[in-house]
Amino acid sequence: MHKGKESKPHIGIYGRRNNGKSTLINKLAGHDIAIVSDIPGTTTDPVKKSFEITGFGPVVLIDTAGSDDSGMLGDKRTAKTIQTLKSVDLAILVIAQNIFDSPEKKLIAEFNRFDLPFIIVHNKSDLEKLNDKTRAEIKSYTGKDVLEFSSISDEYPEKIITAIRSAIPESTWKTPGLVGDLLGYGDIVLLITPIDVQAPAGRLILPQVQAIRDIIDNDCVAVVLKEKEVDGFLRKTGIIPDLAITDSQIFLKADASVPPGVPLTSFSIVLARFKGDFELYLKGTPRISDLRNGDRLLILESCTHHVSCDDIGRVKIPRWISNFTGKQLEFDVVGGLAELPRPVTEYAMAIQCGGCVITRRQLINRIRQAADAGVPVTNYGMAIAWVQGIYKRAIAPFITLEENTDNYL
Repeated sequence: MHKGKESKPHIGIYGRRNNGKSTLINKLAGHDIAIVSDIPGTTTDPVKKSFEITGFGPVVLIDTAGSDDSGMLGDKRTAKTIQTLKSVDLAILVIAQNIFDSPEKKLIAEFNRFDLPFIIVHNKSDLEKLNDKTRAEIKSYTGKDVLEFSSISDEYPEKIITAIRSAIPESTWKTPGLVGDLLGYGDIVLLITPIDVQAPAGRLILPQVQAIRDIIDNDCVAVVLKEKEVDGFLRKTGIIPDLAITDSQIFLKADASVPPGVPLTSFSIVLARFKGDFELYLKGTPRISDLRNGDRLLILESCTHHVSCDDIGRVKIPRWISNFTGKQLEFDVVGGLAELPRPVTEYAMAIQCGGCVITRRQLINRIRQAADAGVPVTNYGMAIAWVQGIYKRAIAPFITLEENTDNYL
């Protein structure tokens, strides 16, 4: 399954074969987007479907194979189903015919292992209602109530949508501000956006667009210009911006152009605080200075894209870190949310991109495996700022006066 291309909430549908998972998807979507069949095992592999749930909003829903699949192929399909738990923000467990046994309990154990919120739906209630015994057993085992569902009734989807809204973390579907907490009414924010071979033709990259929208939403002024225009703009207008955000790749140019009294950071570092584990990055970044000859570093790109000759993750960051440390280093680059090529314990450090195209949960699960193994983790922008000697200025906008910045140096 191709994963990690959309930042909308991800919802996974789990349960036995022929329990009506695809029927539930179609009902939530309001039209047929999943193949429905009476033949068990119609859905053989996890499939992503983007659509809008009326009354909730746009989501990515992952339809999975039956949890009771068997045989060699069945075991592989089940393993793929479990892998999806790293990518979803909410699980819906679909049961039917009052059957709640080992397959369901194994799934719930996996939900709990991934600290994943979930709801339970008893499907095909027009054929067999959920009885009091099953309801009580599930309540005792999970502490959760069970929702009834029938594809022939319009009553049930509303209850499920309400349950989704209640169970899924609000931060997943309500987008918080990127920099709004740093701004006051009418503040001017300078956005330095280079247009080079890596810039998408005819448009800005997603973090730049998100920053512009957040600045406007907070009744502030966004000034967008290329790095070559910064000096002339500031000189001609006399404007002193309240905040400057730059592309990390031109940190040194921005640092030289933006007056020292103006807070300066990068789009990648803004995303690091917005979507990543900022404290983890703060602790991990200084470890760049401790790298030794032969160390292997993991570069985590959350998207897959055409690789240019001077790609930021595959070329520039490895070059900058190697030059800074003066060490012979090895680098593995993993795009999307693909499996790692070697055990995470073999890496001296992991460097995560901003993650603009994936959900926060996907990003956190991505870096958590490194953090849990004791591998230092940093972020593209923070790593670049460190090796270019402007780390303290780059993180200063996000460090309160009460905190001791030296703890992160």
